[in-house]
Amino acid sequence: MAKSTNPFRYFDSSPEVIRTVVMMYVKYPLSLRNVEDLLAERGIYICYETVRLWWNRFAPMFAAEIRRKRV
Repeated sequence: MAKSTNPFRYFDSSPEVIRTVVMMYVKYPLSLRNVEDLLAERGIYICYETVRLWWNRFAPMFAAEIRRKRV
Protein backbone atom coordinates (compact mmCIF):
# COMPACT_ATOMS: atom_id res chain seq x y z
CA MET A 1 0.00 0.00 0.00
CA ALA A 2 1.50 3.35 -1.07
CA LYS A 3 1.65 6.15 1.44
CA SER A 4 -0.40 9.23 0.63
CA THR A 5 1.92 12.21 0.89
CA ASN A 6 0.74 15.69 1.68
CA PRO A 7 1.87 18.11 -1.06
CA PHE A 8 1.63 21.04 1.38
CA ARG A 9 3.90 19.52 4.05
CA TYR A 10 6.89 21.84 3.50
CA PHE A 11 4.93 25.10 3.46
CA ASP A 12 4.10 27.26 6.47
CA SER A 13 0.85 28.55 4.98
CA SER A 14 -2.35 26.58 5.19
CA PRO A 15 -3.57 24.63 2.16
CA GLU A 16 -6.66 26.87 1.99
CA VAL A 17 -4.49 29.98 1.59
CA ILE A 18 -2.35 28.32 -1.06
CA ARG A 19 -5.42 27.16 -2.98
CA THR A 20 -6.98 30.64 -2.77
CA VAL A 21 -3.82 32.33 -4.01
CA VAL A 22 -3.39 29.97 -6.96
CA MET A 23 -7.05 30.18 -7.93
CA MET A 24 -7.01 34.00 -7.74
CA TYR A 25 -4.05 34.09 -10.08
CA VAL A 26 -5.54 31.59 -12.52
CA LYS A 27 -9.18 32.65 -12.51
CA TYR A 28 -8.82 36.42 -12.72
CA PRO A 29 -6.61 38.50 -15.03
CA LEU A 30 -4.23 39.55 -12.26
CA SER A 31 -0.49 39.88 -12.20
CA LEU A 32 1.60 38.28 -9.48
CA ARG A 33 2.01 41.66 -7.82
CA ASN A 34 -1.74 42.33 -7.97
CA VAL A 35 -2.37 39.06 -6.12
CA GLU A 36 0.28 40.05 -3.58
CA ASP A 37 -1.45 43.43 -3.04
CA LEU A 38 -4.92 41.90 -2.71
CA LEU A 39 -3.70 39.46 -0.11
CA ALA A 40 -1.86 42.21 1.80
CA GLU A 41 -5.16 44.11 2.02
CA ARG A 42 -6.61 41.01 3.70
CA GLY A 43 -3.72 40.62 6.14
CA ILE A 44 -1.84 37.85 4.33
CA TYR A 45 1.69 39.01 3.63
CA ILE A 46 3.47 36.94 1.00
CA CYS A 47 5.89 37.87 -1.75
CA TYR A 48 4.86 37.78 -5.40
CA GLU A 49 7.62 35.22 -5.91
CA THR A 50 5.81 32.96 -3.46
CA VAL A 51 2.69 33.29 -5.58
CA ARG A 52 4.73 32.27 -8.64
CA LEU A 53 6.28 29.31 -6.78
CA TRP A 54 2.89 28.08 -5.58
CA TRP A 55 1.38 28.53 -9.05
CA ASN A 56 4.17 26.51 -10.68
CA ARG A 57 3.95 23.77 -8.09
CA PHE A 58 0.22 23.44 -7.37
CA ALA A 59 -1.66 24.64 -10.48
CA PRO A 60 -1.23 21.33 -12.34
CA MET A 61 -2.45 19.44 -9.28
CA PHE A 62 -5.53 21.67 -8.91
CA ALA A 63 -6.26 21.44 -12.66
CA ALA A 64 -6.13 17.64 -12.52
CA GLU A 65 -8.46 17.68 -9.53
CA ILE A 66 -10.95 19.90 -11.40
CA ARG A 67 -10.76 17.65 -14.49
CA ARG A 68 -11.41 14.56 -12.35
CA LYS A 69 -14.51 16.15 -10.81
CA ARG A 70 -15.91 17.19 -14.20
CA VAL A 71 -15.98 13.69 -15.65
